[in-house]
Amino acid sequence: MKKMWGKILVLVLVIGLGYVISVHMLIASIGKEQPPDGVDYMIVLGARLHGEDMSLALYHRVQVALEYLKSNPNTNVVVSGGQGPGEDITEAEAMARFFKENGIEDERIIMEDRSTSTFENLKFSKEVLGSEVDEVVIVSNDFHLFRAKIIANRQGFEPYMLAAETPRIVREKLWLREYVAVLKTALLDW
Repeated sequence: MKKMWGKILVLVLVIGLGYVISVHMLIASIGKEQPPDGVDYMIVLGARLHGEDMSLALYHRVQVALEYLKSNPNTNVVVSGGQGPGEDITEAEAMARFFKENGIEDERIIMEDRSTSTFENLKFSKEVLGSEVDEVVIVSNDFHLFRAKIIANRQGFEPYMLAAETPRIVREKLWLREYVAVLKTALLDW
């Protein structure tokens, strides 16, 4: 009986390790993609605020998005994120302020301020943009793009992914959390 449990444990460990390696490779490869120029719409996925201040993860996202927006003056941006615990404004409002302060015209910024998850970011952004919009650039941190792409495809988008760096201070934590989140998305985020 002990031998059988030992074999089951080894099998579970091998499957788990295979899953982590596979997902890690997929996450890493998506994070290296570069979107083409001239895409009409961009969606920047929200992340934590501290009061009204952006977390480092969100700051990296808006910095990368700003570079694309400045190089592509006809691209409009959906700032996507609601208000969570410890946040004095919505994540969308914080991002909109950043873009305006950095020269992006108000008419290029589209607010989606109800979402509280990646699934809702993309679902509500699709509602805001309408069913006729499918091609978009999606901006998030590198660890997050693989899962975001899965959800975006399910929402009817044809996404191009644009990676922002994951802050070093939280990199290991977020990557570990993402292995579980990818499994959750595969099973539940429809």
